[in-house]
Amino acid sequence: MRLPTALAALALLAAPAAAQDLPATPADWSAPDRELMVPVEGGRVWVRVNGDIDAGHPPAVFIHGGPGGTHMGFGNLLSLADERAVILYDQLDSGKSDHPNDPANWRVERFVDELEAIRAALGVERWHVVGHSWGSAIALEYAARFPQHVASTVLGGTFISTPHWIMGTNLLIRELPDEVQADILACESPAPPAAEVCEAATAAFYAAYNGRPDRPAPPPEARTYRARYNGEGFNPVLYNAMWGPSEFRASGSLVGYDGTPLLVRVDGSRTLFMVGQYDEAQLDQVLDFVTLTPGAELAVVPGGSHSFPGERPAETEALLRAWMDRVDSREDAQ
Repeated sequence: MRLPTALAALALLAAPAAAQDLPATPADWSAPDRELMVPVEGGRVWVRVNGDIDAGHPPAVFIHGGPGGTHMGFGNLLSLADERAVILYDQLDSGKSDHPNDPANWRVERFVDELEAIRAALGVERWHVVGHSWGSAIALEYAARFPQHVASTVLGGTFISTPHWIMGTNLLIRELPDEVQADILACESPAPPAAEVCEAATAAFYAAYNGRPDRPAPPPEARTYRARYNGEGFNPVLYNAMWGPSEFRASGSLVGYDGTPLLVRVDGSRTLFMVGQYDEAQLDQVLDFVTLTPGAELAVVPGGSHSFPGERPAETEALLRAWMDRVDSREDAQ
């Protein structure tokens, strides 16, 4: 997504003055231009910004998965900051944010309030809200509650309903070899086999749908970045409390969660569903979500699994860049 040198120079000369304030070629896995700890209910969350929030197009905020994950999955997308500010953060009890580890904080509405607190702290009027996996649920909830602050909503690796997710993953299990299917079903039973059997079966599922074997190795700069910015990393206690022991069975507080009624409350013309070709977010069900959101669009990342931002960063960046540019252009033309 880089222009040839001569064309880039011409484009820079023709660009508005505000756009020239943004970095010319921000690097993926680069250090933030700005870091801050934002007070939220229960503690403080760590936020990082690349680019000038007040310059150029509306910024983009990325919401990581889990629950209990970190912003690390978006390190390959920082180069988007050549056009707009890019905002990443770790949710409370994850990564570099505070870790009170109080289950009273582990509520969907608190995570949505957390995102709004970040917007207010940064002084952003409107932004593109990009969620991935569990982050999609937060993005959808946020877009339904705060439409005045949403330039567009991207629901990537789309989790917005636990019943739909469980049905989808169980359909995907049926596409695995018979022996793997049998092992997974046995591991989900009241009397599971040995741990090594279950670990191998789960690894086979992940290799198909969440971290495919042909994914690129992390570059050296990613390893350096992780050592500096991973904080306390993934929080398995939070994950188990809100979700459960595996991708195939929910037993935590999200067991009955279903955000699909919110789809009619968001602006479909500003909503993009985004999944990998081999995503855990079962494609047929995501197509149903698109149908329930009139005017919404669907992007499929070729060759990607649920981990498509890291597996296919160039394709992911190109799709996001084109989507946000198109939405911005529509708004500028009004």
